[in-house]
Amino acid sequence: MTLTLFVLLVLVAALAGMKLWAQPKAAIERVTGATISPPEQMPSHPSLAFHEVLSKIGSILPASPKDVTVMQRRLIRAGIRTPNALKLLYGSKVFLGLVMPLMMALALSGSDADPSNKGMAIFAAAAAGFFGPNQYVNRRVRRRQKKLSRGLPNALDLLVVCVESGLGLDQAMVQVCKELEAGHPEISEEFAMVTLELKAGKRRVEALRNLAERTGVEDLKKLVAVLIQADRFGTGISQSLRAHSDFMRVQIRQQAEEKAAKLGVKLVFPIFFCILPSLFVVTVGPVVMRIIRELIPMMNNM
Repeated sequence: MTLTLFVLLVLVAALAGMKLWAQPKAAIERVTGATISPPEQMPSHPSLAFHEVLSKIGSILPASPKDVTVMQRRLIRAGIRTPNALKLLYGSKVFLGLVMPLMMALALSGSDADPSNKGMAIFAAAAAGFFGPNQYVNRRVRRRQKKLSRGLPNALDLLVVCVESGLGLDQAMVQVCKELEAGHPEISEEFAMVTLELKAGKRRVEALRNLAERTGVEDLKKLVAVLIQADRFGTGISQSLRAHSDFMRVQIRQQAEEKAAKLGVKLVFPIFFCILPSLFVVTVGPVVMRIIRELIPMMNNM
């Protein structure tokens, strides 16, 4: 089994090398009319070369348009917006899906385990390598959404101050981007994207909806709904933002009180398994040692 996997990996690597490197080099030589000598080539970092290999492998992997759209949305929500991000993701899935079962097979080659268990371990390694990048992207999405939710109250308060001081909503977003760039770069980046879309000619409603769809944060969706309704019905932006800011402040206070109420229940298991054993050792330990040293010999002598 190990020899078969090794031969299969060598064949795949050879075919990928012939397809990815031989043809582009020949095309460049055919267009320029001259060969590229090794001294004339620009030096590249090994990580950039590895990323290029992964992107080329990812371009070979076929995928349905529906899956591409879903994964592209996840990558955008994770903050990964490079042009080759989707190809890098698919390339890493193929690479890890081939390398991890091979490493597992090499690790189990000298063991005396059952062959069926070895096969299951190799299959589990292949599944982990293929689906691991998806879990990494999902984890980055959750982490970024948490940072966005954490920075939204400050951004909303700053929006209220800017709008009530006389600035328009667009100028207020620009000011929020400048002020929160160091403290909350995620929310600053999202508001900067909204301002860029507005400068590009999109309507404010469409730019705000893109903000809600791009982030996937419920609090931002509520803020976008408030701003769209205020713009549609002609109500004051400052009043709507002030009311929504008060609502979010009350909501955050209630969430903090809920977490504080759950704290006692969550501390039961750490106290029972970590603190009580050490407390028993400190309090009962000397008494037990004294009984062992004095009382048991006295009983034996009687």
